[in-house]
Parts: sequence; structure tokens; C-alpha cells
Amino acid sequence: MGRVTQRRKVHKFVLDGSAQALEHPVRYREDFLAVEEPLEVRLGHMSFSVTMRTPGDDFDLVAGFLVSEGVIWDPAQLISLRFCAGEDENGVQTFNVVEAQLRPDVVLPETGRNVYTSSSCGICGTDSIEAVRKSSHFSPEDDPLNVPVEVLAALPDRLREAQAVFDKTGGVHAAGLFRIHDDGAVELLCLREDVGRHNAVDKVVGWALREGMLPLRGTVLQVSGRASFELVQKAALAGIPVLAAVSAPSSLAVELAQETGLTLVGFSRGTSLNVYAGSDRVGVPAGAGGGPTPARAPA
Repeated sequence: MGRVTQRRKVHKFVLDGSAQALEHPVRYREDFLAVEEPLEVRLGHMSFSVTMRTPGDDFDLVAGFLVSEGVIWDPAQLISLRFCAGEDENGVQTFNVVEAQLRPDVVLPETGRNVYTSSSCGICGTDSIEAVRKSSHFSPEDDPLNVPVEVLAALPDRLREAQAVFDKTGGVHAAGLFRIHDDGAVELLCLREDVGRHNAVDKVVGWALREGMLPLRGTVLQVSGRASFELVQKAALAGIPVLAAVSAPSSLAVELAQETGLTLVGFSRGTSLNVYAGSDRVGVPAGAGGGPTPARAPA
């Protein structure tokens, strides 16, 4: 997996009380870690952002980040992406700087903003829900998608089955974009993994932009962690009508989902799920009466 994973020697302490553990409580083994490195994003010669990410699919990451920032929304606005020269102390190319050339009529963001995002935080300090509304070129609100609840509940397992880096390291988030067909068939269009949940989503959105697929009507974005404000923001700006997470959403995430007409699902874990916004898109199982009953979140 190249720079995506890294081998490290570790001391493993075993405390299960077994005879082997009592005789050899400390064992020496090799473990695989998910790589985390900085990526600088430049717009022409202007430094725009630095994010901590897992290397790989970096062009998708940059393209998706620019969509999430409301800078671009059409592949024709992105002329080119290239790695800039940059070497480590051993003179090896790091591939940690990407320069995006945008069409001349694209309005550049304020210079000197110097957006910094860690692997645990998305676009920190983004002004408000109103700012998202103003920068949006696609609206999930009028998307007629209807997803059978049993199909929606099965997506986390489909996502997990495709997580090759997580299988090796146990240390990355995943975002999977699924197409829900009229007959209920489910198609995994794109899956990306990263130490940052927001990076994984940007990589999916950037892939879709570069494939000319925006807006992403008729799709569900399934993520492996919680549903934060910035993930709802990224989904809404890409025109994704449904965002589902295996953990909880934040209050601001729910508010933004309601404002943008996006369906927001949390605690989706195979046998139950909670719908926090846009429940009209979730189809009730045949024979069920009285509409969907909200699942009770784990304590």
C-alpha cells in the first residue's frame, strides 16, 4: 500500500490471565499504522490550505476540498492539478504539495486565509449555515430519492467489507458513495479511506467532480464515524440527498441538514437507525404501519 501504511515495532502487553500470558506478558511484534502527513493546497502560486491526511488520491482530495469551500462546482473550472517539487531530508520527493490551476473566471477565496485542517477537524471556523446556503450551487431538497430502510441499514456492512486500509491498520475513516437504483439495487460508486473523516468525504466528492458527476442526485453517502457539521456541509454542496453515519450527528449538523433539505441518518448499525432530518426519503418496510419508529440511540 506504499505510503498509505507504515510498519512499526510495538510492545504488546497481554493480560488475559492465560498460562502463555503469565509466562510472556510482553511480546514484540510488528504493526501497521495508517500514514498521516501534511498536504499543502496551492491555488496557482497562492498557498490556500494545509491539511493532515493519509497520502493517496490527493488530486481527488484537493478537488473535493475546493467544492466543499464553494470555490468550484464544475469540472471545467478546474484546469489542472499537479504535484509541486518538495523533498524530505533524504532528498526524496514527498508529494505533499498540490497546485490547482483554476479557470481565469473562478473567483478566488480571500488570500491569506490560510485554512488549516487537522485529521480530526474539517473546515474549522466556517462562518455559518448562511454561508453554506450562499455558496451552494446544488440543492438536495428537490431530489426525489426514496431509500428502503432495510437497504439503508445494510450500507455500513457494505462499506466495511470494502475497507482495505482499515483491515490492515484499524486506524482510518471511510466514506462510500452508493447509487440507489429504482429497483432497490445498490451500487458502490466510490470508496475512500483516510485518517480524517472529512478528507475521506472530500476524496469521494473530488472523484465525482473529476468524473463530471456533480450534482450527486440519487445517491447515499455512508460514513464510518459520526456526522458533523462539516460532513453535512460537504454532502449538501455536492448535491448528495442522503448522508448516513454509524455514530451520532451533532446539533448543528441536524440543523444544517434541515435547512438544506438533506436526509441525515445516525446510529446506522444494521438492525436499527435514527433519522434526524428528511425522514420522507426513507421507505417504510412493507407491512409496517404508522410510519417509521425512531430507533433509540445507545446510551
